[in-house]
Amino acid sequence: MDLKEIQNLIKFVAKSGASEVKLEMDDFKITIRTGSTSEDYRPSESNVSYNIPQHTVSQQPQVVNTNPSAQPNESAPTKPAEPDSKHIIIKSPIIGTFYRRPSPDKSNFVDVGSHIQKGDVLCVIEAMKLFNEIESEISGTIVKILVDDSSPVEFDQPLFIVDPA
Repeated sequence: MDLKEIQNLIKFVAKSGASEVKLEMDDFKITIRTGSTSEDYRPSESNVSYNIPQHTVSQQPQVVNTNPSAQPNESAPTKPAEPDSKHIIIKSPIIGTFYRRPSPDKSNFVDVGSHIQKGDVLCVIEAMKLFNEIESEISGTIVKILVDDSSPVEFDQPLFIVDPA
């Protein structure tokens, strides 16, 4: 099972409303639990095991336009916003740990006020020991960064607010 198949499985479980799904194959076991229980669940080495080669892949984040006059994106749920809001919310495409810089001794990919172009790396999300570069699908200016460095993020969690002007 490759990373894309795992991501699709996570999306499917999140949409299905199931509280837990376990999948066992020859070379790994995976358990996916949704937030439908009262406790805050975080996967750990003891309940998620896998044997996947380590490499870096580029993920495309979900972009949600909060402008109500724009065509809605049917695959990404929109978040309510002010009626005249022109900002776009960039959401996490995967569950993992959010990092604002490529390594501790490097500078941040972006800061508030940074102008970004389509394809620019905004952050890295570590998921299952893979460091996934999250690239921008739009050009604009970073208005707000919604997640602290080294924080866990959930699937579809807002990461950045961007002004596309």
